[in-house]
Amino acid sequence: MKSIVISKPDKNLKGSIMLPASKSISNRLLMIRALSGEDFTIGNLSEAEDTLLLQKLLETVLHGNTRKKVVELDAANAGTVMRFLTSFLAILPGKWVLTGSERMKQRPIGILADALKHLGASIDFLAKPGYPPLLISGSKLHGRELTIDTAVSSQFTTALLLIAPCLPEGLILHLKGSSVSLPYVDMTIRLMQQFGSKVKQGKTRIHVRPGPYVPCNIAVESDWSAAAFWYEAAVFADEVDLELRGLTLKSLQGDAILPVIYQNFGIRTEFTESGIRLTKTVKKIDGFYFDFTDFPDIAQSVIATCAGIGIRGRFEGVQSLQIKETDRLRAMKNEIEKLGIHVKSSREGDLITALEIEPTKPSFPQGLTFDTYGDHRTAMSLAPFAFKTGSLRILNPEVVVKSYPRFWEHLKSVGFEIH
Repeated sequence: MKSIVISKPDKNLKGSIMLPASKSISNRLLMIRALSGEDFTIGNLSEAEDTLLLQKLLETVLHGNTRKKVVELDAANAGTVMRFLTSFLAILPGKWVLTGSERMKQRPIGILADALKHLGASIDFLAKPGYPPLLISGSKLHGRELTIDTAVSSQFTTALLLIAPCLPEGLILHLKGSSVSLPYVDMTIRLMQQFGSKVKQGKTRIHVRPGPYVPCNIAVESDWSAAAFWYEAAVFADEVDLELRGLTLKSLQGDAILPVIYQNFGIRTEFTESGIRLTKTVKKIDGFYFDFTDFPDIAQSVIATCAGIGIRGRFEGVQSLQIKETDRLRAMKNEIEKLGIHVKSSREGDLITALEIEPTKPSFPQGLTFDTYGDHRTAMSLAPFAFKTGSLRILNPEVVVKSYPRFWEHLKSVGFEIH
């Protein structure tokens, strides 16, 4: 198994980094472009593995030789790709088998498939009911109104919204359940509106009128989710003067809440012409509570932050983390407990709804080995512990290509040593 050793000779975090483009915005724009039928320019498109995969599969679907009876498409371990393509293929003439990795075959998609069937889609489960792989026979959908449970994944809602302008009568979507990751739905709607879609959004109802997307050239902003690992590192450092370029104050991304969260830990955020500048003040904090229902992608970094400084932390609204690339809650619990920290969980049925770490003086043995469980965000949230341990080993470091391909390179650029 491949691994790297990370060390930090000093306790300072200084430099300038151009953060990667937002994967979430990039993937939505690729879908809008495909649905528009026009080849407009998307500047600063993400180089993340998921975005490259979606781009490749869309190219196959739209411009490849799809005249054979059934075309198989592999979404690998990319949840967004699986869900967005499920909706897209449902309205595209042809027969499609949409599959993925073994982990993907354990991630539920029945809620989305059933919603599409309600609109007239032809979707069959080829193995376990409610899970990939899927056999999709593209056709013209007719339903105008449906209800979807939003408690599992916002990507189901987004997948339906993206195709809604292309339906003959548009779509009225009723949202039920405790919605997760709502800022990602807001992002989708705002992007759709930029491309001419008529979308009216209420608290539990979204109405999308029929009509084509209007092409326009656009550039992708940098990824606030990627900034989370640098905020975490800033808390562990003694001196901080770090520029993160490409981030904007008026962002489409919900994770732009990071400055608000990390001011609790003494991290100051200054918005500049090119992005943000992080500096640090001394601030005593005894405990931290936050509900991550709308911000699951930054949860692991905040959990690691609290563990690293030994304070009590309670993290609510984390249930969706169990159906990501790995069970991220189990991963974080296992790895944080290597620091001598006790992690408790609260449950509702089979789902863990909250994690809590007790105030403990953590131990930081040099050369500690962390597993990544095949998950990019787990790897990146554990790396800043090198400030604490002096050195540590990360297994399967290549997983970062999923969202932040140059992460290790960027660590080296600000003084980390990686072997």
